[in-house]
Amino acid sequence: MMSFSRRTWCAALLLALTALPVHARDANKTAYPIVFAHGMAGFDDILGYDYWGDDYGVYVLDTCQWGEYYCNHDINSGQESFVASVTPFASSEQRGYELYQDIEGYLASSGHSYVNIIGHSQGGLDLRKAARLLRENRGYKVVKYGISISSPHRGSPIAQYVLNLQPGVQSVLETLAEYFGNTIYQGGNDAIAALKQLVNHDFDPNDGVVTGTYAFNQNYPAGSQNIERSRSFLTGQDNGNMNPALYLLKELWTEIDGDGYASYDANGDGALGTGDGNASDNDDDGLVGINSQQMGYRLEYWECYGCLDYVWTQSNTGYVADLNAPDSAQMTSHAWKINQDHVDVIGVPPDTFDEMEFYAAITDFIADNGY
Repeated sequence: MMSFSRRTWCAALLLALTALPVHARDANKTAYPIVFAHGMAGFDDILGYDYWGDDYGVYVLDTCQWGEYYCNHDINSGQESFVASVTPFASSEQRGYELYQDIEGYLASSGHSYVNIIGHSQGGLDLRKAARLLRENRGYKVVKYGISISSPHRGSPIAQYVLNLQPGVQSVLETLAEYFGNTIYQGGNDAIAALKQLVNHDFDPNDGVVTGTYAFNQNYPAGSQNIERSRSFLTGQDNGNMNPALYLLKELWTEIDGDGYASYDANGDGALGTGDGNASDNDDDGLVGINSQQMGYRLEYWECYGCLDYVWTQSNTGYVADLNAPDSAQMTSHAWKINQDHVDVIGVPPDTFDEMEFYAAITDFIADNGY
């Protein structure tokens, strides 16, 4: 007969186990694979951390096979995904073409005809060029969902600030960036071209090439011509909770005031719009203002304790098809913004963000909408 002490111990263990956050279900499997498109300075990793990993370096869509522990326990074991790799420092004209080639190769080897693309930061621009090239090459819309996260669709003031630095300082930064890029990739890195891509206007009209997000947006729009459904996550964070590197960037370089409305770059900071006079009101994520980040409809992310997190499409700020002409609400509203900085959402610590559940929730959202 079980002693009282053993019975009490078992009851306590059962109570503890039932108190743990056990999800009722895993994320549903998407009909088409998910392709990840990384941002500037990324490749397999960024700042020494796996780009599409959690804080411990585990790939966010690593399916769990029998007996495996280090994986994403929130996704379907049959979920298919592919991590694309393009030149870390280059324009989105170049990176988008490389992403297109990478996806074509993946489609040929996997036998799939469609994909969903999730792009972080500059990857959100790259995916739009890749989507157009895929449609033109195959004669149909290959990209079902195109989802951008923290992307500077209308420019980043940080990019212009660096370009405006004294030539000597700019040269040192360029050399370091290209050395870093060439070390983890191959050759072909061009940090200045990458930065010119992320300024709203054509930064240097005399360099023989038209650059900037404004011209790029005209050539590679966010409407339904090339992408079945365009969606975006916005991120913003106050200085006190920001990644230390981004905090120092803002404190020592420039403070983004990124939630004011204008139909052009009214304050000349390199991003469409202007400031609202309050630069510290969670209006940016350390690199990009929220007035640059909406593409298509906004997505809401809701964290659920003890169940699978949720992602929804929210239409209260409308749909941004013409990325160069958002309305006031689309540039100033903080609605559905994720309270994290630019690199929290890709697993660069320190942060309290659960990357595994975030990407599982996105996977479930895409699957539940039939893609």
